[in-house]
Amino acid sequence: MTPALQSHATRLLCDLAPVIPVLVIEDPAHAAPLAQALVAGGLPVLEVTLRTPAALEAIAAMSAVPGARVGAGTVLSAHDVLRAKSAGATFAVSPGATPGLIAACSAEALPLLPGAATASEVMALLEQGYRTMKFFPAGPAGGPAYLKALHGPLPQATFCPTGGVSPGNARDYLSLPNVACVGGSWVAPANLMAAGDWPGIVALAREAAGLPR
Repeated sequence: MTPALQSHATRLLCDLAPVIPVLVIEDPAHAAPLAQALVAGGLPVLEVTLRTPAALEAIAAMSAVPGARVGAGTVLSAHDVLRAKSAGATFAVSPGATPGLIAACSAEALPLLPGAATASEVMALLEQGYRTMKFFPAGPAGGPAYLKALHGPLPQATFCPTGGVSPGNARDYLSLPNVACVGGSWVAPANLMAAGDWPGIVALAREAAGLPR
């Protein structure tokens, strides 16, 4: 799968909802009910970060939930690509991009949402064929003002800002012409997961799904 096809696939995912939940799952037993709650709330695209020992098991469990489009986040290497795809991930998200990672995703036909934080990084990804990218870390890198400035010289690039995105600033990002959606963890807080408060997560997801863009 070429980078251009990968980018088309990730753009279609980004267009499904204004928010992609960024999920850090410690207990694999939370995976299925969490996915069910988020999908019920209108957020079908789920990013499970490979930051915990439970991540791959969680991806497998979530992939069985009807309506869920499950991907792996914090994908850093070819090894991560293989592990994520074997677990059932249908896309990958990375904080940056390396030749090895891009080659592995192409070889495994796993759509990649590659990270970029500077104009040079965006230009390098555009040269490879990527048009849809993750802007990370969004807040520290300059926030909505920075992304607005990038749109002038680089209108071909569309972003999913992640890192420091919250209910308080999500609208500022989503109002930009070069933002397709945002990534955020606020829709699945650890305390609600620990308490098994799935109706509470449905409510948060429904609010996020209703954000204008």
